[in-house]
Amino acid sequence: MFTESAEMARMPPAASGDPFVPRIYCVDRIRRELSDTVTLEITPSQGPRPRYAPGQFNMLYAFGVGEVAISISGDCADDRTFVHTVRDVGAASRAITSLDVGAAIGVRGPFGTAWPVTDAEGSDIVIVAGGLGLAPLRPAIYHVLANRSRYGRIAILFGTRHPQDMLYRDELAAWRRNLDISVEVTVDHADRDWRGNVGVVPALIARASFDPHDTVALVCGPEIMMRFAVNALRDAGVAPDHIHLSMERNMKCAIGLCGHCQFGPQFVCKDGPVMRFDRIASLFAVREI
Repeated sequence: MFTESAEMARMPPAASGDPFVPRIYCVDRIRRELSDTVTLEITPSQGPRPRYAPGQFNMLYAFGVGEVAISISGDCADDRTFVHTVRDVGAASRAITSLDVGAAIGVRGPFGTAWPVTDAEGSDIVIVAGGLGLAPLRPAIYHVLANRSRYGRIAILFGTRHPQDMLYRDELAAWRRNLDISVEVTVDHADRDWRGNVGVVPALIARASFDPHDTVALVCGPEIMMRFAVNALRDAGVAPDHIHLSMERNMKCAIGLCGHCQFGPQFVCKDGPVMRFDRIASLFAVREI
């Protein structure tokens, strides 16, 4: 069982200064992932980039527009940049995805809890991602692959609606060429050129190779997908306290003061976004909470 104190003891310290005041960062690189989604690499205009753990998030501020919570999607081993994959779904995210190289962006963070990649050492790892949910999981994937000898079998299961919606296509192809891990990709709706799996990503869990009694599962995606993924993992024999989910809620302050992201008695911004399933099972079963 993973203890909260042990995991939190390994969390990086919060960035110094007022948590409500954004630091100025500069956009160094932009990569167009999908028609409505970009990946930004940003560096601080002054001082070092704060440390973070896989699964944490930042509040990104588009000056004159607003801010939005975005998971960090880069490699923790890169101590120079923050990497964020952002989809255009509102005013603030639209402004952020429209930035040019050299533009300024405000950053508050990092905030939140992390994937238990250290506590999971010695276990099999099953990573289940749906759509943009692959972005918050990518730092955990980088960490696990960089420390491959510390883990058992590794299965990466990714699902998206259409082949053209596939995030990180080149990286997925590179991971699939790694004979030391298992990578399965599925789409809900195939086109005539698709030669892979068709169906929802939770259906891949029953076919994955792992020891259910010694497996840690990391799950992120649309909430309905995560519900079915949790059911499939439990049907396969994975213990509820070994299943970890990244929850999404409307986060405004990021430090548990405003109440926008309240999830029962907890706040996703500070008690999450990564939460152990057995601790939220009763809430997770309630739709629209």
